[in-house]
Amino acid sequence: MLCVEETIGVRDAARIPQQRSDLLLESAVRYTEERRWDVFPGTWLEAVGGAERCSCGRTDCPVPGAHATGPGWPTQATGSAAEARALWSRQPKASVLLPTGRTFDALDVPESAGFLALARMERMNVTLGPVTCTPDRRMLFFVLPGAAAKTDGLVRRQGWAPEAIDLVARGEGHYVAAPPTRIGGRGAVQWARRPTLANRWLPDVDELMSPLAYACGREAAALRTRRT
Repeated sequence: MLCVEETIGVRDAARIPQQRSDLLLESAVRYTEERRWDVFPGTWLEAVGGAERCSCGRTDCPVPGAHATGPGWPTQATGSAAEARALWSRQPKASVLLPTGRTFDALDVPESAGFLALARMERMNVTLGPVTCTPDRRMLFFVLPGAAAKTDGLVRRQGWAPEAIDLVARGEGHYVAAPPTRIGGRGAVQWARRPTLANRWLPDVDELMSPLAYACGREAAALRTRRT
């Protein structure tokens, strides 16, 4: 099962700088207008000697072109479409970053576990919010704010030790990269479940924890088996 792309133009935009810049700006504005999400511009990719490098200047940047430009990012985040348009007009190549802990939290899991959980949720008719998948094979499930404070307790109630499974809740003080942000040469962040009118109202973390904890627990067990 593959992640879907934000638009057909994402592939082309990755190759055509102006088209890609337009898509970043349009996406940032749309998130504020249609979802009421705060957004802020992050780093971007620069062409250096025939290769691409993160604008932060680090040659070993772990997420090139897809992280905050500095510790002051919480004050940069805006829910104004006009301000978002102005920010990306000044730096059209900037990544689109969304602060968590405001209008949503995000549950971050391995991609294989995420798709297993998605299949179970669909069979169970669980109401889903938007879901992204990243080039480093992670999936993020958007849920109501407050999830980060509840997640460890909910994982324990499902019979798992939080430190034993790869499930991370991102809340206040964190952020996530939104489509069509590209992470170096690895590819772009994409929607596995795109924002629509049908998923405008986000689920609570309680509604997703059973299938997610099960899938992450199964993934952890399989990893331990491979190591023995």
